[in-house]
Amino acid sequence: MAFAEHLTEWYGLPVFAFPDPDDEGDTPLPEADAVAWKLTCDPYDAEESWTELFSRFTAAVDTARVRAIVVGAWEDAYEVGSEDVIAAVVGARASLPALRALFLGDMESEECEISWINQGDVGPLLDAFPELEEFGVRGGTGLVVPAFTHPRLRVLVVETGGLPAQVVRNIAASDLPALERLDLWLGTDQYGGDSTLADVTPVLDGGRLPSLRHLGLRNSDFQDEIAAAMASATVVARLETLDLSMGVLTDEGAAALLGGQSLTHLKKLDLSHNYLGDALKQRFRNTLEGSGVALDLDSDDAREYEWDGRVRRYVAVGE
Repeated sequence: MAFAEHLTEWYGLPVFAFPDPDDEGDTPLPEADAVAWKLTCDPYDAEESWTELFSRFTAAVDTARVRAIVVGAWEDAYEVGSEDVIAAVVGARASLPALRALFLGDMESEECEISWINQGDVGPLLDAFPELEEFGVRGGTGLVVPAFTHPRLRVLVVETGGLPAQVVRNIAASDLPALERLDLWLGTDQYGGDSTLADVTPVLDGGRLPSLRHLGLRNSDFQDEIAAAMASATVVARLETLDLSMGVLTDEGAAALLGGQSLTHLKKLDLSHNYLGDALKQRFRNTLEGSGVALDLDSDDAREYEWDGRVRRYVAVGE
């Protein structure tokens, strides 16, 4: 089992953790526009609430120049949603005119397992910041992403161990003319990931995503169906990178992908964490590497088990 990791960079900027109350006077602060500011508190024994932390941040930093914010843990994130966090950021929109990137829920497993992170409705954030260019969220429990129109958004990342089908459908129905990078961790039904191929099919058509250059449909237990659909998906021809990693991809789906439309125009194809046989891996190498496609077929972390006469395979990130 793999785990989501803390961001070290966001919006092309290094992530800098705004200091705790005890360290605030001792830690030199960088220029406001030089870093992605991470705002995080202890989810189990917080000295202050996240909104109190945010108030300290806005008092100490020239927020008019802040370009990127990474929201880490908030208090009791394993049972309390992100509604107060969202309301605080939305309430400060007038003092954040330069904000172009926001990530919500940057937590590792010791803070809160990805499928235990309680989220909320992120629609108000997307509405409040029409100049936002990058948006990411981690955790699918309670997550609401309404269908939305956003003229400037270039990057949308949703990382979950189980992404609700309604969220997938709403993203697929959104009008995002500037979106260049879409990355969805679909997850497994054991953790709320109840989407099907039909839910992602509008993304494969690409009609609402004319600028898309990177597509990641990852961490899915129906990865074979996704790979097979990619064999004839309209959107593939315009992509530079395709990421089908982290899921339960077997020879069946991979062979269908390889036997479909040409993939030699891609700069990178990521199929890592897979359940492919050596012969099919070699076919991919023979077909694509000579065309300059960077190919990731690593399967070292993929594990399968036999139980009650059945072979069980797992996505990379679940709990």
